[in-house]
Amino acid sequence: MRRAMTITALIAAAGLMTACGGSGDGGDGGGGKKGRAEQGKDSASKPGAGGQDKTYDVTFEVGGEGRTSVYYNLDTNHSEQVTLPWKKSGELTLNSTERKVGITVSVVPGTVRLSNGQFAAAPCSITVDGKKVVKDAGGAKGKHMCEYTLR
Repeated sequence: MRRAMTITALIAAAGLMTACGGSGDGGDGGGGKKGRAEQGKDSASKPGAGGQDKTYDVTFEVGGEGRTSVYYNLDTNHSEQVTLPWKKSGELTLNSTERKVGITVSVVPGTVRLSNGQFAAAPCSITVDGKKVVKDAGGAKGKHMCEYTLR
């Protein structure tokens, strides 16, 4: 019974990740649709009806030394193997409805080797329009990710 529940949970999680994920390359994935960041670049100079669209400049940063994996969500989900320290910036345009609900951007850093030889989460931060809105010190304690809801 426990094994069946575990398998069912893994299948459900894989389905959710597939439904929510992107190609990770920032391209259109061959489907002809643009990612949210690309849509924002097209509409940034053209405000929507009533001028309710708003474009945000978002910057993710992950500190530390060495190489690690970084998972982030700006327009879609992305995963990269990076050399630290790492920084990624992009624009995201929200229409009036998205601003009411809010869109969450996030970065999840991989592990780094600490000075004592142990592995722990790398520090991360998110800056929106030049203002640092989230910071996690990483290490053995903490949230081990940074997330922020744009409105």
